[in-house]
Amino acid sequence: MGEHDDDALAAARRLVGAARRIVALTGAGISTGSGIPDFRGPQGVWTEDPAAERLSTLDAYLRDPDVRRRAWQGRLHSPAWTAEPGAGHRALAALERRGVMALLVTQNIDGLHQRAGSRNVVEIHGTLREVECMACGARTPASSTLDRVRGGEEDPHCLACGGILKSATISFGQSLVAADLARAQVAARSCDLLLAVGTTLGVYPAAGLVPIASAHGSPVVIVNAQPTPFDAIAAAVVRTPITAALPAIIGAP
Repeated sequence: MGEHDDDALAAARRLVGAARRIVALTGAGISTGSGIPDFRGPQGVWTEDPAAERLSTLDAYLRDPDVRRRAWQGRLHSPAWTAEPGAGHRALAALERRGVMALLVTQNIDGLHQRAGSRNVVEIHGTLREVECMACGARTPASSTLDRVRGGEEDPHCLACGGILKSATISFGQSLVAADLARAQVAARSCDLLLAVGTTLGVYPAAGLVPIASAHGSPVVIVNAQPTPFDAIAAAVVRTPITAALPAIIGAP
């Protein structure tokens, strides 16, 4: 690490150490070290295959059985099922155990924060680990539906009503869960530090938590490999890789 990196890490550590009501906002970058690729990075899923983004568009998913078949194969073979939490996930769980994490808001759908031990989590973009019927709203563990896909059902439908099934994630064209967004925004207004980790801060409304916290007088710490639109208002911007940066900032083993 260079001198600038050391200074940024030291500043971030001081800010985190002084905070008592931290809100963390995490994105795909915290899970890449666990083997889950991001979407918009240089080697991101959508960067290398722009057509794959269509699988996450609600209208196309509902209209086109082929899109659904491809999406189910993607879910079946997702690296999330074998991925293990990384040092960044464990460091944030350590903050919660200390009693200073007011809320962890993640844009990720992989469930790795919970597997690392975090409990106070809002999955603002939903979860891959459950399946939802788009007709009756029934939710079930993903494992049972994926077993049906393994058994030969290319486009499984709801066993209760026959409706279209989808992972319980938020697709393009689909509204966020209002209660989750409200909870995240309330926390951002009342925190004394916002820690943004592994996110480009380009996807709204999640990215809007940063200016909300800043407008209410809370310092912002950004840990991300690439520049973000909010670097200029951050009290510290850390470019050191997350697996090294978060344990150093938080003081976690």
